[in-house]
Amino acid sequence: MEDKTFELLTKMYSEMQNGFTQVDKRFEKVENKIDKIEKNMVRMENKMDENHKSLYDGYKQSIEGINELKDDVKELKGKVENQEIELRVIKGGK
Repeated sequence: MEDKTFELLTKMYSEMQNGFTQVDKRFEKVENKIDKIEKNMVRMENKMDENHKSLYDGYKQSIEGINELKDDVKELKGKVENQEIELRVIKGGK
């Protein structure tokens, strides 16, 4: 009876070791996939950072252009107002 019990325990131990080996292999595959995903995420983050900087530069240039146009419009508005005043003076004060 002890021999059968020992054989059964030996067989169970062997099967458990095989099962653990299979589980270890599956974990290795999962870890490799996670590593690949992490590398892809880092690449995507770098691309997003570059794109973000480009967008910011474009936004900054647009704002600078708008501010220049505002200044030009103010200057032109002032000139037009001066001309209107001069025309009133020339026409006789209306």
